[in-house]
Amino acid sequence: MSLRAEIAGARRVVVKVGSSSLTSLPGGLDEQRLAALVDVLGAVHGQGREVVLVSSGAIAAGLAPLGVSGRPRDLATAQAAASVGQLRLVQTYADAFGRHDVTVGQVLLTADDLTRRSHYRNAQRTLERLLTLGVLPIVNENDTVATEEIRFGDNDRLAALVAHVARADALLLLSDVDGVYDGDPRQGPAQLIDTVRDPADLGQVTLGTARRNGVGTGGMATKVEAALIAAHAGVPVVVTSTAQAAAALAGEQVGTRFAVMGPRPRARQFWLRFATRPRGRLHLDEGAVRALRERGASLLPAGITDVAGEFLADDPVELVGPDGVVVARGLVAYDARELPPLLGRKTSELDPEYQREIVHRDEMVLVRRPSLG
Repeated sequence: MSLRAEIAGARRVVVKVGSSSLTSLPGGLDEQRLAALVDVLGAVHGQGREVVLVSSGAIAAGLAPLGVSGRPRDLATAQAAASVGQLRLVQTYADAFGRHDVTVGQVLLTADDLTRRSHYRNAQRTLERLLTLGVLPIVNENDTVATEEIRFGDNDRLAALVAHVARADALLLLSDVDGVYDGDPRQGPAQLIDTVRDPADLGQVTLGTARRNGVGTGGMATKVEAALIAAHAGVPVVVTSTAQAAAALAGEQVGTRFAVMGPRPRARQFWLRFATRPRGRLHLDEGAVRALRERGASLLPAGITDVAGEFLADDPVELVGPDGVVVARGLVAYDARELPPLLGRKTSELDPEYQREIVHRDEMVLVRRPSLG
């Protein structure tokens, strides 16, 4: 099956739309642009396909009602704007989808909801039940209570995580740009990249950094990162403009398509690799790195040379080789303060209560293979 056919035939699709596609600084929420997107998604829902919408725009939608001009510089104002704007945003969506006889539900997530295993499973069950009931979930980061997570571009990565949580068949990342170019089309000639089948296809592409102007800070770099996360998790992706949403969902040749780059991982593997936030680092010697990579072994104290960070037992940590490259992520069996006396020692030399793996192979996922070059 071609990639275009995969997208057109996707039974369950996650669609992410950014603030710049829904809002403007002078007037806040642009109801006409929102309604145009809803018309597209309402038609898709009417075809019997399931849609999960990941929508930015809460903070931007709250600026005009509060009389705030420009993006808030302090956390309290951003949270206040999110509190006002989230209500307006979802109510506008509910009214617009109501004209298509589509019931919507609000799902607000913070980083903790995807980085803590129990919360991750709760989010999965909630989304599944909403979809089973015929509801179209509208997902957003819970900016009202988020702290360092308040970044306008984060919903790209959130959408990639939601695509796996919801077991989606496709992911559509929408913005005000019609795809990934090999350069900045605003600064000179640039060619649209049609299909990405491997990260190496982007090796000569300069994506820049997330932009921080207007009502959004997301850039193409965050979209490509999100697309690669989803593609490696077995979900095909299209990156294109909001104006081309209908064409993209119909499988037409628009935007940049990211082909599946690996089999869909088990939920636990995906969670460990992409959704966890490491609380610390364990530095390994070369022998431990080889044991992890080549034999799929558990991590024992003898192979650890140093400990960094403050973490508790069962927290996620990064396992780092002598060259500074992250080898794996895993759930550590000990608190950070317990580990220094164990480093470099054989398991048989330790007291019985410490004769277990530091990170068990079943609680670990490799995140980078050695270079083939």
